[in-house]
Amino acid sequence: MTGATALRVLLTRPRPDSEETARLLAAQNIETVIAPLIEISDIPGAAPDLEDVQALLVTSANGARALARATARRDLPLFAVGDASAAAAAESGFSKVTSANGDVAALAAVVRDQLSPENGALFHAAGSVVAGDLAGDLTAAGFEVRRAQLYSAQTAGRLPEVARRALNDSAVDAALFYSPRTAAQFAKLVESAGLAANCQHLIAVCLSATVAETLTSLPFYGVRVAATANQAALFAALTRDN
Repeated sequence: MTGATALRVLLTRPRPDSEETARLLAAQNIETVIAPLIEISDIPGAAPDLEDVQALLVTSANGARALARATARRDLPLFAVGDASAAAAAESGFSKVTSANGDVAALAAVVRDQLSPENGALFHAAGSVVAGDLAGDLTAAGFEVRRAQLYSAQTAGRLPEVARRALNDSAVDAALFYSPRTAAQFAKLVESAGLAANCQHLIAVCLSATVAETLTSLPFYGVRVAATANQAALFAALTRDN
């Protein structure tokens, strides 16, 4: 860790997500360095089929935003994987939003508990890369799940210069990792840049053990895993004393 008076954290999520995280951390007097490793873009012509759909499913904040751009419908109940995606949906105008406050398995459990297959299909707003098997889980429970790719998530081909400088100058104390894909890309790009040794002063704070597993090639000062797979627990892991 550095000797900075205020904690400084590296954020590698897509820019809209990182900017929101930075705003929340600033309220806790935590400084941030934003270096997105994934760029989000809508898939041209993607349109959701919402006929006879009883509810919408989103597994990321990007999915919620892409869905809002793809349809004017705001009347259907929306089930979000966690609080960040639920907040993005609410900010996009969806009024009936439920957060599973967890991962894809938690989202499937909430849907099975609150909805019935006979009331209509479910629509999952997905990206070009899908984590977990939400559709398989809910299909096994008797639901019809329509999944459409509404956006693509392209990983960076090289470490952003702002991240390179931060690692070179030991200018950050920790890095937050929300997904296995972003964490794996961070490890790949850091190693390619010859900066793996510079991670020795960094604490990696991960949303789940699965995320942490993708970072084992880097010699972090420490690795912390959120007690539960949500942002509040991630922040708690970041700010705890040990």
